[in-house]
Amino acid sequence: MRRLILISSRSNLLPRFQFQTLSTTTDPERPFPIPPPPDEATVRQTLLSFNNDWKRALEFFDWVEESHSHCNFCHSTDTFNLMLDILAKFFEFDLCWHLIRRMHSRSSSSPNHTTFRVMFKRYVSAHLVQDAIDTFHRLQEFNLKDHTSFSLLIDALCEYKHVLEAQDLVFSKDTPIDAIGNTKIHNMVLRGWFKLGWWSKCNEFWEEMDRKGVQKDLHSYSIYMDILCKAGKPWKAVKLFKEVKRKGFQLDVVVYNILIRAIGISQGVDFSIRVFREMKELGINPTIVTYNTLIRLLCDCYRHKEALALLRTMARDGCHPTVISYHCFFASMEKPKQILAMFDDMIEGGVRPSMDTYVMLLNKFGRWGFLRPVFMIWNRMEQLGCSPDAAAYNALIDALVDKGLIDMARKYDEEMLAKGLSPKPRKELGTKLLGGESADLLEEYSQSTICTSVA
Repeated sequence: MRRLILISSRSNLLPRFQFQTLSTTTDPERPFPIPPPPDEATVRQTLLSFNNDWKRALEFFDWVEESHSHCNFCHSTDTFNLMLDILAKFFEFDLCWHLIRRMHSRSSSSPNHTTFRVMFKRYVSAHLVQDAIDTFHRLQEFNLKDHTSFSLLIDALCEYKHVLEAQDLVFSKDTPIDAIGNTKIHNMVLRGWFKLGWWSKCNEFWEEMDRKGVQKDLHSYSIYMDILCKAGKPWKAVKLFKEVKRKGFQLDVVVYNILIRAIGISQGVDFSIRVFREMKELGINPTIVTYNTLIRLLCDCYRHKEALALLRTMARDGCHPTVISYHCFFASMEKPKQILAMFDDMIEGGVRPSMDTYVMLLNKFGRWGFLRPVFMIWNRMEQLGCSPDAAAYNALIDALVDKGLIDMARKYDEEMLAKGLSPKPRKELGTKLLGGESADLLEEYSQSTICTSVA
């Protein structure tokens, strides 16, 4: 018995989620067919399509369980975690804790470390650092207050540039987890300074690890090579790689990926290709990151034919193009037809565009003043069931305003607000900031500030 879930996106007259029967088999005692329980992959894919509309995501999440209660269907921990991530993305933390309590009441979907990794990540990304720390202290009631959870908290703090708070936790006497001398924790903090782009602090912490006797591993050296590369000193990264070889570390593909980029920046992509061949001769298999690094270096030099050849041949090494592979092409291509053809090729190849893909292309075409490809990308996004986020809406509205299509721009601006997304304040639309000031007042204030500083 096959059925198709139809998701009504616009009508308020009918229930939003319905089953339409393609072939019906009815129980003589029941007047209506019994819908089968959906598989987890279908539930996850549907939730992902509502990634930027938490209300519809939650409505679908609850509907699935309620409508299949007759067959004892229950969400798994994984689908709960995905729903938590969507809610927390929109700061619906009270609803998140309600879901966590639901999870805790069931043996089939108990909270796990991933559950609280989501909470740490979303709290810290919203700069609610104390809430993240308080969450860690609450983990005792879930029997999850351990070294793994502490590592996840430190990782979230470092990922979202709250490195000072991470250091305070690591080296605090009150911390219940002993992290002194722990290489993994120190690598997280080092990576945090790297994410912050504070190169002098990176160097200071690198030397501090030596003073404290922290045993540096290959991952430590890989992070510091990456730091040197991003700090504009790729030749020093190459030099550090030679030191790593002298120390007798078992080299892996991660350190080679960084070396390929460092040599490509300092000496050119042809030298990177030599290192790539050397790596394969040593029996180290390239990953998709290796190929994406080479594709990026080739695209930066406008050598698109060679990059495309690499894209076509990477399958020999068991690698398949990702959305990042295509982003390298989109970033450097300068002809709309060429970009659209590449975009179609990407979808036909089974690579699903991310929201970053849509935003990149909407911004690019909008900046060039081409509205037709802007709407082609927007329509394709809707056809693929992807819900636009604030960045996508703002890119579309900017393109419409630049072309003088104010009424149409206002329509999308209002649609954003209805979804709970924050539009940019625009003088042309008369939109206001969160504090209530109009874009005109903001511009006047900026001009007066500039005049005062010049005077």
